[in-house]
Amino acid sequence: MVIARFNDLVVGKLLEGCQDCLKRHGVDPNGNQVDYVWVPGSFEVPMMARQMALSHRYDAVICLGAVIRGQTPHFDHVAAEVAKGIAAATFQTGVPVIFGVLTADNMQQALERAGIKSNKGWDYAMNALEMGSLMRQWRAGVEVEPYGHNSQSLPAAQLKNAGVSDFSVAPEEVRSGAGDAPPP
Repeated sequence: MVIARFNDLVVGKLLEGCQDCLKRHGVDPNGNQVDYVWVPGSFEVPMMARQMALSHRYDAVICLGAVIRGQTPHFDHVAAEVAKGIAAATFQTGVPVIFGVLTADNMQQALERAGIKSNKGWDYAMNALEMGSLMRQWRAGVEVEPYGHNSQSLPAAQLKNAGVSDFSVAPEEVRSGAGDAPPP
């Protein structure tokens, strides 16, 4: 994970949501399965995310940050460049780099999306689990069918209760149809 320190009240809550999701899906966020790299602000996130992805040591890289609108156009520039940089890191490396940078008009809106009403950090972790699994299948030569035809493309309701093993069906199981049953 690449985490921006700026707006740490919001980003800290996103991190907690991410860690909770990972833990509930069988990934130990405090063990050796997750690395944490802290950068000064959201603008610096894409560069570090790209470096991590280039190492090919990670199935996915989650980027966490918060950009909150102020009185100047600075918000627009930072938000746009961070989004472009994260997308570029994904395209350049072939590793899923998850866009987990909240863009909000004010602190209240950011806090609502980071834990008061829901925690987007959970969603970012789910995206990383799903995309990491999907890319492993793709690289292994498993035919990935459109949504609804492949057990790895789980509807949102099933994703919330899915474990890491639900995303780790061996290629031969997918080909034989053994992995087609939905998770309990």
